[in-house]
Amino acid sequence: MSLHLGIDTGGTFTDFVLYDEAGRELTAWKVLSTPSDPTDAILRGLETIDDVGRIASIRLGTTVATNALLERRGARVAYVATRGFRDVPFIQRGNRRAHYDLTWVKPKPFCLRRDAYELNERVDHHGTVLIPLDETEVRALARKLRDEGEVQAVAVNLMFSFVRPDHELSVREIFAEEAPGLPISLSYEIDPRWKEDQRAMTTLADAYVKPIVGRQVRSFREKVAAAGVTGRMAMMKSNGSEMAAEAAEEQPVHLAVSGPTGGVIGAKHLAALKSIGNLATLDIGGTSTDVALVVKGVERFTDDYELEFGIPLRVPMIDIRTIGAGGGSIASLDKVGGLHVGPHSAGANPGPACYGFGGTQPTVTDANLVLGRIEPDAFLGGRMRLDVEAARRAVATVANPHGWSVERASLAIVRIMNNNMVGALRAVLVEQGHDPRDFALLTYGGAGPLHVCDLLHEANIPRGIIPNHPGQFSAYGFTMADARSDRRRSVLMSSRRFDIDRANAIMEDLSETVLADLRRQGHTSDVTLQRSLQMRYLGQNYELELPLSIDRFTEANLGSVWDDFHRVFEERYRFNLPSESIEVVDMGCTAVAAISKPDLPRLPEGMPEAAPASRRQVVFEEGTLDTPVYRRSDLAAGQSFAGPALVDEDVSVTVVRPGYQLAVDDHGNLEITRA
Repeated sequence: MSLHLGIDTGGTFTDFVLYDEAGRELTAWKVLSTPSDPTDAILRGLETIDDVGRIASIRLGTTVATNALLERRGARVAYVATRGFRDVPFIQRGNRRAHYDLTWVKPKPFCLRRDAYELNERVDHHGTVLIPLDETEVRALARKLRDEGEVQAVAVNLMFSFVRPDHELSVREIFAEEAPGLPISLSYEIDPRWKEDQRAMTTLADAYVKPIVGRQVRSFREKVAAAGVTGRMAMMKSNGSEMAAEAAEEQPVHLAVSGPTGGVIGAKHLAALKSIGNLATLDIGGTSTDVALVVKGVERFTDDYELEFGIPLRVPMIDIRTIGAGGGSIASLDKVGGLHVGPHSAGANPGPACYGFGGTQPTVTDANLVLGRIEPDAFLGGRMRLDVEAARRAVATVANPHGWSVERASLAIVRIMNNNMVGALRAVLVEQGHDPRDFALLTYGGAGPLHVCDLLHEANIPRGIIPNHPGQFSAYGFTMADARSDRRRSVLMSSRRFDIDRANAIMEDLSETVLADLRRQGHTSDVTLQRSLQMRYLGQNYELELPLSIDRFTEANLGSVWDDFHRVFEERYRFNLPSESIEVVDMGCTAVAAISKPDLPRLPEGMPEAAPASRRQVVFEEGTLDTPVYRRSDLAAGQSFAGPALVDEDVSVTVVRPGYQLAVDDHGNLEITRA
């Protein structure tokens, strides 16, 4: 059993990357997704493997939780709160998406108000029980929900449970006795931190998707096992690590941004391989584009994520921004004739018009086909022929009203698509204080290489990289992932009143919890711990994370902790306030179990000049040019050529526009720079 498989289920395609540890070989392929049951596409993809019994591990990135949350297709949830606080998810926060928009309506939480219940209990912020839990009341509620049979999951969020979780744990025990089989989510386990609204929304989201994710994960495990796979099955978490499929059923909210993380993990390892410090990643798929950063060789994490304005999901995840722009993005005219591209997508069914599945609306893929940038007979390695005439008819629907040629309209569609993606790049670069000239741009996804040169030009980024297997790069990243567990807990202490004993007890509990998480998944060796504090000056509203180099707090080392925060604050804001009191808001602990990575072979060196396999007419902004076409499989390390040029491969095409040049590195990655 030497095969390791990464699977990325996207909105249009399901991608597969297989690493043969014995032969040190990578194989990649993709099949059309099946939105009604994503497991069907996975089973079709497994048919490509001769002996599935050799599969040692499968890592799956799934959009099941994401789609259930976005499309509001989750379970009916009962929300259980402390008496007087059941309206927190409905009141939400006082801020508004637009201050002067009188028509804006706040988003609805993942439960109905008639399904919100209160319990007569109360714990204060010190953990003192003011009102004991009324177990009789809890049993009555559990029986009521059981007998009615309408609620499918329960979210429990009691006041200050992050300080003292006794009451929440008791509620779960009682429900297990009175309503066995009813899934229950506790805020103490999902998000044990202060800020009632965020904790409520995150716990509700977990309960909302728990039944549907549980069914899907069980279906995946059972059907894949029935197909003959006996290896370990794991899911990809939003923080870019794996978790056992069984653990994913317990806390499915950690799968909320599962799929896009693989590309960032792969980008991190590619940056280390090529000694690149700063890397911006752009994953352009059929439905959406995901943007992330690797800064100084490290991916960026966040727990301040909003599914939509007012719906926070406060779980650790890689900081990825998503926009509705991809190869399947639909081009349309508004009432006054303005051309728009996205955010709506043709998806996998019916897909772009050129797919021949019944789609008639013009998409970015149709535009690139009309421009000659995609070879219609070579799509998916020749397994799927694209219909050029159908693409031209679709683009004509937005070209004819303006009297444009279909080529001119196609260029406009691509230009608008590029502008949308440049906006996403600037949001993570310029708006975060980064200079684009200090970064390289890694583009992947089926549509990424088609747009790389345009994005380098528009975003003023000096260097572009197209990795091996760009259409399946996220699935490749899954094969590189480690196992990881992140836990945080609010402590609410200050530098002037810091309880060393309590702080050490909380840190020890967090450490044991993350280690136990990994042990349950079978990881007991090569585990490292990283402890941290979320801190701020007294009166501020935002915290900075301070990694800790100590295992325990003592009177002797506490002063260095405060000094380190002053230093980190000054590095971020160019000043500090050494005489001010410091608040410690949260404590955190992360455990990472290192897992063996694929050993990438080097390409043989070839002649300095690469030979094109063919030529075709391609439309650029400079005009229609006779363009050499290279096969990526024919390229060797050290070869280079100047644009205009195309590099064809089974699932993508790299477009090198005039004024740019391409070089092949030792591992087969393509590097593009200005000529």
